[in-house]
Amino acid sequence: MSAKSSQTRIPCMMMRGGTSKGAYFLASDLPADPATRDRVLLAVMGSPDPRQIDGLGGADPLTSKVAIVSRSTRDDADVDYLFAQVVVNEARVDYGQNCGNILAGVGPFAIERGLVDARPDSTRVAIYMANTGQIAVATVSTPGGQVMYEGDARIDGVPGTAAAIPLEFRDTAGSTCGVLLPTGHLKDTINGIEVTCIDNGMPLVLIRAHDLERTGYESREQFDADEELKARIEAIRLVAGPLMNLGDVSERTVPKMCLVAAPRHAGTISTRSFIPHRCHASIGVLGAVSVATAAVLPGTVCDGLSTLRDSESRQRVSVEHPTGEFTVELVMSDDAGKREVLSAALLRTARWLMDGVAGIPATLFSR
Repeated sequence: MSAKSSQTRIPCMMMRGGTSKGAYFLASDLPADPATRDRVLLAVMGSPDPRQIDGLGGADPLTSKVAIVSRSTRDDADVDYLFAQVVVNEARVDYGQNCGNILAGVGPFAIERGLVDARPDSTRVAIYMANTGQIAVATVSTPGGQVMYEGDARIDGVPGTAAAIPLEFRDTAGSTCGVLLPTGHLKDTINGIEVTCIDNGMPLVLIRAHDLERTGYESREQFDADEELKARIEAIRLVAGPLMNLGDVSERTVPKMCLVAAPRHAGTISTRSFIPHRCHASIGVLGAVSVATAAVLPGTVCDGLSTLRDSESRQRVSVEHPTGEFTVELVMSDDAGKREVLSAALLRTARWLMDGVAGIPATLFSR
């Protein structure tokens, strides 16, 4: 960090990862003290302010995210990745979850910053997700030893095309809650509503939309304006938190909430997810993995809605969301009639948007 005038300059790369956008930092460039680091990240994004006018945030949870990356000391990982959700309208930074979309940019960022040496064709980057302790492997296109961002892969929620970045996940069950089904049940009843509480990379509470007198096909804008619905969903979330081993979640962004309905566009299941108080423009990567898992397990609230009917060991689950669909490939086992998800794979893209320095008020370092 170097100071100039009354601001401190910190190297920062802005990247789109999947359907999110965020600031990527080397851990060594940020303050070691967690409280000071949080003040810096709030200043970077311009929180708390619904417009985030005094920062780089885009006034939306999907664009108020941070990746903190360092070279890993683990034998099974190349880099460590700590995800920070900077709350838009509160002076709060949440580390209680992963973000699979921002994860998509970690591999390219690690190569650009010299943490990982690029191979001549493609480079596999093993990423330790420090928030929850799992490993993900990203395969980055690196022809000639340079990160290639251009390509023909298209993901819903992002205009145009880009180079594909396949992501492989293993051992995500119970990433935050300890077990895949933290309540011990495929279905629970909370405030008179049947729900499925599940954590296969992202803690989720799934609710059938029609149980809340909604179709589940409403637009993001309609749901964001539906104060009565959001109050009901939040009341359920606050009860679900302790049941999911998360404790008091009134100040946390997990569990996420997700309304499910029958698919309308030849997919497997239709979703409207909340993060946790605003409707997602699409769906988070690990949220999609958790939804897909619920869709293939008999007895969840997805029963009767999901179009899956077979029991093949490899399942492609198409999760519909407000701006398209998200395909998750699950590897299944069926030992003694019990279905279990062994791993998940999916495709994302990322793009380097800006590389420079973020200006931080120097006074934040002296508190």
